[in-house]
Amino acid sequence: MKAAYKRVVIKISGEALAAEKKTGFDFDFITGVCTAVKAAADAGVQVGIVIGGGNFWRGVKDGAGKVERVSADRMGMLATCMNCLAVCDVLRQLGAKARVMTAVDIMGVGERYDTRRAIEYLEAGEIVLFAGGSGAPFFSTDTAAALRAAEIGADALLLAKNVDAVYSADPKKDPNAVRYSHLSYEKVIRDNLKATDLTAITLCREQELPILCFALDRLEEAVECENVGTLIDSRE
Repeated sequence: MKAAYKRVVIKISGEALAAEKKTGFDFDFITGVCTAVKAAADAGVQVGIVIGGGNFWRGVKDGAGKVERVSADRMGMLATCMNCLAVCDVLRQLGAKARVMTAVDIMGVGERYDTRRAIEYLEAGEIVLFAGGSGAPFFSTDTAAALRAAEIGADALLLAKNVDAVYSADPKKDPNAVRYSHLSYEKVIRDNLKATDLTAITLCREQELPILCFALDRLEEAVECENVGTLIDSRE
């Protein structure tokens, strides 16, 4: 692998870890993802990972009308911790050096997140999984990924989605949906394109942090910065 980045944060959808099962884990699929992540690390890329919790619990969606929002979001943070533990273990089975850092104190799950220490681990060749989202309710794991990427000085935020790029509309519902290979932050915000949430895109714009949106099964190509997905940056 010829890597195009020195340091990245990869955001992985929790739902993606379940693959066709929709809930829980599909370990054959996870092993494939982890193999691509390890290949990136072996090529010298410093890799941080943020994982959503949708294969177990999506706070605002699953808790609506049933669980108060703050509690629902904290349940989602716990779901991300389970996902990070699972992926970390598979990475280690593959021979990679990996560890979990958490945004909240959970003894036995991971070390409390500290920016400088995380950078030290990354520079030592370890893959760092950032669990617990941002540690605060009302913020998505996309926003948490943008935050961690900004904090550790990542070259790019890689958003691994269930679709292969950003479209003008849902391509499954609209056959005329336009597929974008490049977008500016401003156009994403102005046209309300569903690349990520508004807080995440605004933070990336302020920090001039490029975002690459792509299908999770194209992860290796994304790290190599080949013609894959949609690149979002300051260029119009």
